[in-house]
Amino acid sequence: MFKIEGLDKLNNDLENAAQALGELDGELGRVSFDPNDPASIDQAIRSVNSMIDERVSGFEDNPIIEPLVEEMKATYRQAILDKAAAARLGSNEEDE
Repeated sequence: MFKIEGLDKLNNDLENAAQALGELDGELGRVSFDPNDPASIDQAIRSVNSMIDERVSGFEDNPIIEPLVEEMKATYRQAILDKAAAARLGSNEEDE
């Protein structure tokens, strides 16, 4: 018979990950920004990152959650940048 080590830690990590993901479920919050103001866009990105960090507070060291959180932040960052670009393009088309 052999003993598999590390399953307790993995099980604990999975349980903690499930709790953290539960915290991220639903609406995180709302941000607004001026699509023509880079500082406003950066502040919106920082606000979303902060909201995510608040939700997963206590789970930062979980090896399962860390990459998911970073991916989530990148996804929201890109969404904000895309919305700002679309808004700028829309306002430019109205000017023509």
